[in-house]
Amino acid sequence: MEEVIKDVVVKNALGLHARPAAKLSQEAMKFQAEITLCYKEVEVNAKSILDILTLAVPMGEVLTLRAKGDDAIQAIKQLEWLFENRFGEEK
Repeated sequence: MEEVIKDVVVKNALGLHARPAAKLSQEAMKFQAEITLCYKEVEVNAKSILDILTLAVPMGEVLTLRAKGDDAIQAIKQLEWLFENRFGEEK
């Protein structure tokens, strides 16, 4: 089983708040892979909006995406794209 790990930066002015957390979890659910987010020693399920919100990641912080499974590469690429494009938000 393939595992892919990628660090991403939160670029949204309000950090990883409700709207991007919702987009992230919805996108993660499209993949079979087991996907987790790691921030400051805490690891949560990327398919759970509540788990993502508990991280309370502010702007400028780095977190780690980790995916295990047959579509892990595609999952990480898609989620990384969301972070790069600020989840579609202006700031």
